[in-house]
Amino acid sequence: MQKIILASASPRRRELLAQIGLEFEIITSDLDESFDNAMSCEDIVKKLAYEKANAVARQVKDSSIIIGADTVVYYNGAILGKPENEAHARSMLMLLSGNTHQVLTGFAIIRPIDNKVAVDYEKTNVTFRQLGDDEIDMYIKTKEPLDKAGAYGIQGLGATFVSSIQGDYNNVVGLPLCSLSQCLKNEFDIKILENT
Repeated sequence: MQKIILASASPRRRELLAQIGLEFEIITSDLDESFDNAMSCEDIVKKLAYEKANAVARQVKDSSIIIGADTVVYYNGAILGKPENEAHARSMLMLLSGNTHQVLTGFAIIRPIDNKVAVDYEKTNVTFRQLGDDEIDMYIKTKEPLDKAGAYGIQGLGATFVSSIQGDYNNVVGLPLCSLSQCLKNEFDIKILENT
C-alpha cells in the first residue's frame, strides 16, 4: 500500500484516520492560514486544505500520498475560527445558541510523484439548542472551546449543546470519512476495506 502522510497536527483528525484502519505518518507545515474574505466559504476550505497538503508535498520525494484538511464553522455570513480568548468564545457560543450553523471541511489529496491532486469539501448542518449563560460559562471554564473552530467540540462536552445534525458527523469533528474514503478509492485506488 502507498504510504500516507497526514498534513495536520490535529489529534481529532489523527483519531479519525486511525479509526478507519489507515496507517499514516504525520508531517505538518507552518502555513499562514489567512484567506481572502471575498472568497466563498467552500473555496476557502478547499484552498487551505490544498495549501496544507502542498506545503508537505514539496518536502516529499517518494510515492507518498498527502492528505490535508481545513475545517471552519460558518454562521450568518461569517466564518467562526478558533476563539482568541474566553470572551470571544462566549460571544461565539451566544451566537450559535438556538440556531443552525454549517461546518465545512475541505480536504486535499496529493501524490507528488505524478502530480495527482484531488480536492473536495463536505458541509454539515448543526443545530444548537438554546443555551443558558451559566452553562456557557461552565463550558468555557473546561477550556474545551478555546482551541476549536466555533468554540465547541462536538466529540466532547460540546455534544450536550447539539440538538440535531444533518450530514456527516465526522465532518464536524474534522474529517469527512465517507467523502475522503471515496476519493481515495476513486482517484488513488486506495480501498480502505481491503487494507483492514
